[in-house]
Amino acid sequence: MIPMSLAQVAAVMDGELSETADPEAVVTGGIEYDSRKAGPGGLFLAIPGDKVDGHDFAAKAAAQGAVATVATRPIDTPAIYVDDAIAALTRLARHVAAASKARIIGVTGSNGKTSTKDVIGQLCAHLGKTVATEGNFNNELGHPYTVCRIEPDTEYVVLELAARGVGHITQLCEIAPPEFGVVLNVGISHLDGFGDIETTAVAKSELPRFLAEDGVAVLNADDPRVARMAEATKAAVLTYGIDEDADFTAVDLDPADGRHRFTVRAPDGQTAPVRLRQFGLHQVYNALAAIAVLWRLHAPLEAVAAWVSEAGRLSERRMDVFTRPDGTTVIDDSYNANPQSMGAAVRTLGQLPTEGRRIAVLGLMADLEEQSETCHRRLGEQARDAGIDEVVAVGEGTQPIVDGADGVTATHVPDQAAAIALLRNRLRPGDAVLVKGSRYRTWDVADYLRAKEDKDQ
Repeated sequence: MIPMSLAQVAAVMDGELSETADPEAVVTGGIEYDSRKAGPGGLFLAIPGDKVDGHDFAAKAAAQGAVATVATRPIDTPAIYVDDAIAALTRLARHVAAASKARIIGVTGSNGKTSTKDVIGQLCAHLGKTVATEGNFNNELGHPYTVCRIEPDTEYVVLELAARGVGHITQLCEIAPPEFGVVLNVGISHLDGFGDIETTAVAKSELPRFLAEDGVAVLNADDPRVARMAEATKAAVLTYGIDEDADFTAVDLDPADGRHRFTVRAPDGQTAPVRLRQFGLHQVYNALAAIAVLWRLHAPLEAVAAWVSEAGRLSERRMDVFTRPDGTTVIDDSYNANPQSMGAAVRTLGQLPTEGRRIAVLGLMADLEEQSETCHRRLGEQARDAGIDEVVAVGEGTQPIVDGADGVTATHVPDQAAAIALLRNRLRPGDAVLVKGSRYRTWDVADYLRAKEDKDQ
């Protein structure tokens, strides 16, 4: 964090120092809500919860060197007392962002936010000290927490911006106003919050709408809803795509073994070769978006293309491809799922070279409301069309996947334990298995397969 005295932090948070707190003590470390990470010179954010109350760990944080605890009730160690811990953290993040000269890059979309944020973060690190959202910690706690990690010498900040309703992205942008706004796509997701895909588009458009005139909107030209956002922003616009004319285009696209090769063409006509380490056609779009940002940051195209070719997977359970000792190849993309990402995953499995069968273990896609049955049936059809040999639909609500996979060996199982039992008896050396579903619904299956992991590819 940017160094501040406790008195300054208290003022920014609209809090009050305890009698035991030294107003002149300087906060030189970060702010942590996990007492195990609280360290010398930092702050500890005590968040009360249903099962665990952070206030109970204030003494531990102090013993580890924390200057003070941000608290909402009396404690025995030095404290900054506030009415609401998350609101206080948000106020601190606003102050840190305003005090920093770092260039802020925001990334949103229905799919691919975390992977694209990871790639942009890796690329920016070649240019200077970079802070990026960890994993997909993009909510009302994770966003200000990430911003507070900015230090005096931070040059780039890459933030993943998520939303479950209209107005959420604007709120995040107000904490740390981005100079760059990357919009990847608009798909069917979180319909419990958005209601329909058009409302989702409105929510995602809040990022380019927020940008100032000297900002840059980086938009997917192949997604019509995203492309139309060019009309809604005051910022300069850079587009990228495969199917449509765009400022940054992937030409001579070769799916290779699922890790695509292509030539990127920039607006000035320059070209450079790219060979991705990550699997799936959707990674081409993520790479193009990242290249556009770095090009606008005046990095040489050839260097950026080389950096993209070196960029790896940073976040867990996202297109993690590995081989077990028995020769089975596993695609663990189990972190989360919606119709668009599910379709991309089964297509990736269909393109993966294998000597055996291609098996898709698919869990429920949550929050689809009345469209759930249609979307799951369509997923079964996509698996069939992708050349998948066998489909295993896991859990309640997934029978329509089996119904849609007409002509493919398809089985519905009641839970993950049953799916594991089926795989234990059915997998053969040389098979390739995809595991994907909405949060936690296929994690046990992936962990079972990972227990016999040999190496990352």
